[in-house]
Amino acid sequence: MAAATVVVGLLEDDQDQADLIRVWLEAAGYQVRWYADSKEFRRKLGAESIDILLLDWNLGTQTSGLEVLEWMRQSAHQRLPVVFLTARTSEEDIVTGLQAGADDYVLKPAKQAELLARIQSVLRRTGVNTQSASWISEVAPYQIDMDRRSIVINGETVELTDREFDLASYLFRRHGRIVSREALLENVWNLSGDVNTRTVDTHVSRLRKKLQLAGEHGWALSAVYQHGYRLESIK
Repeated sequence: MAAATVVVGLLEDDQDQADLIRVWLEAAGYQVRWYADSKEFRRKLGAESIDILLLDWNLGTQTSGLEVLEWMRQSAHQRLPVVFLTARTSEEDIVTGLQAGADDYVLKPAKQAELLARIQSVLRRTGVNTQSASWISEVAPYQIDMDRRSIVINGETVELTDREFDLASYLFRRHGRIVSREALLENVWNLSGDVNTRTVDTHVSRLRKKLQLAGEHGWALSAVYQHGYRLESIK
């Protein structure tokens, strides 16, 4: 299984701007989920797993981007990387955004090369693996060999089916973030999100036992009510 495509969420109320940014992102190999307003974003976020959010500061008469960010940092999605899109150039505004939890910002009108570079930088800093690498790092004591499709714990290889390996590598690439059942069906099973999700729960339960992801090795794979699953370090 190649590295899963990074999914970029875009909360932008200006459709022309959203269309332009979507073209840039898709040309760079990203999947894009566009949200026209904050209500739609909040409603869909639980079911749609995204790896990074581009957040417009000024959302017309709606809730401001700053308020959306503050809500996120207090919700189950508090670890989701966020890049502000803003026309505000004052140092005070930029500091306010960063202190509220933004990982970076891009001044409007956005420039294609700069936007893509900042997205890549944030993804690297926050641990989202965007490359098709032979190894996924920073998951000790687990060693995940993408070429051999094997997972080793403290020197011992764990017997996994192909599906279990794909599920494990997908979750480890997104460790610390909530992953919805729909996203797992789409990216691991290649099925649409309206299929019965009990098969996901069964595979997750089996994987948790095989990889001992209940805290034994400093990692826990847990269900997040009404959202999906999260694999995280508990060291």
